[in-house]
Amino acid sequence: MYGMHVHEAVVAAGETKTGITIHYVNENFDEGEIIAKYETPLLETDTPQDVAAKIHELEMKWFPVVVEQLLRNEKPV
Repeated sequence: MYGMHVHEAVVAAGETKTGITIHYVNENFDEGEIIAKYETPLLETDTPQDVAAKIHELEMKWFPVVVEQLLRNEKPV
């Protein structure tokens, strides 16, 4: 599952939080070693579009930080 379908499923399941996982890429889909995970809380009133926006915020905040840490041979936090 990918794209808006993920956010729709998160809302349908009544999840109270969601997040991103940054991982290495290998030959198998979503099976690379995990580098870092970040979460954000969800509100009961959040729509799939709200969830997508929250995920986008996490991605824009953490992707550059993690890449910079990896380039400096630091362990991402």
